[in-house]
Amino acid sequence: MQKPSKIILGIDPGTIIMGYGLIAVTGKKLSLLEMGVLKLAAKDDSYQRLQKIHHKIVELITIFKPDCFAIEAPFFGKNVQSMLKLGRAQGVAIAAAMQTNLEVCEYSPKKIKQSITGNGNADKEQVMKMLQNLLQFTEIPKHFDASDALAVAVCHHFQDNPLLKSAGGNAKDWKDFIAKNPGKIR
Repeated sequence: MQKPSKIILGIDPGTIIMGYGLIAVTGKKLSLLEMGVLKLAAKDDSYQRLQKIHHKIVELITIFKPDCFAIEAPFFGKNVQSMLKLGRAQGVAIAAAMQTNLEVCEYSPKKIKQSITGNGNADKEQVMKMLQNLLQFTEIPKHFDASDALAVAVCHHFQDNPLLKSAGGNAKDWKDFIAKNPGKIR
């Protein structure tokens, strides 16, 4: 079996349920390594939960040795306390990855859905079905947080594609794209 050229860890942060997904990239083939959730007890104080998040991320990094770390950016809700808790969970996860010198990338929920399904407003079931198709697996996770994290990892793979980078080079708009790619104009 060929050694993976890259392993990507994707995280769907949460203070009660944190999803994680790991994929291996071998040539042009993507394969599922692991997908699951860390369930955190609501009765634990917030600092105990943050410590468990940190421990789980470090454990996943130690076991799977990913090359990069991708995380879903928090969406902006109306409940400030929920946003603060989610931001802390995300920060702890990012700190755990940075502690091991992993490249960290963050993607909005809309960007992740767009990358996986072609529709930034896709529902969780659509994302899950597309992931099953892309990664050739049949099991359905008990919590969508696991498949959401897997989607983050796959999104990172698609966004980190060197062919895409060379095609546009992070152009701000069409004028910028044309300026960076004069040989592509007919």
